[in-house]
Amino acid sequence: MKRWEHYEHTADIGIRGYGDTLEEAFEAVATALFDVMVDVRKVDRKEMREIEVEGEDLYALLYSFLEELLILHDTEGLVFGDFEVEIEKTKEGYKLKAKAYGEALSEKHEPKEEVKAITYHEMNIKQFEEGTWMTQLVPDI
Repeated sequence: MKRWEHYEHTADIGIRGYGDTLEEAFEAVATALFDVMVDVRKVDRKEMREIEVEGEDLYALLYSFLEELLILHDTEGLVFGDFEVEIEKTKEGYKLKAKAYGEALSEKHEPKEEVKAITYHEMNIKQFEEGTWMTQLVPDI
């Protein structure tokens, strides 16, 4: 079961995602990222974009994944509310393949904050003893 939340941070907004798997935690934090920008409950699955990124570790992989989503938002004016992520361990690190579902940004999404960039600030990826995964970071607002 994946879920996400925002958390208090001095001048920005922290985002956190949880899941029964690492992939679900990546999906959940991506949802949290877009919910900083719009009301993700109002984003329909009208368009799909495929994303492939690699990273030397999970932190670089998370950064690259969210950066690609932000690039799609900035260049195509899309917002996303649903994701399907696959992560595979490779000799060089990790590879992520994802499908992002959403649509063009409009007033119906109730635009909020603009995310300028993905950062490593307070980035954390961990698995709790009961098996749940958590991903978090503070994007640049």
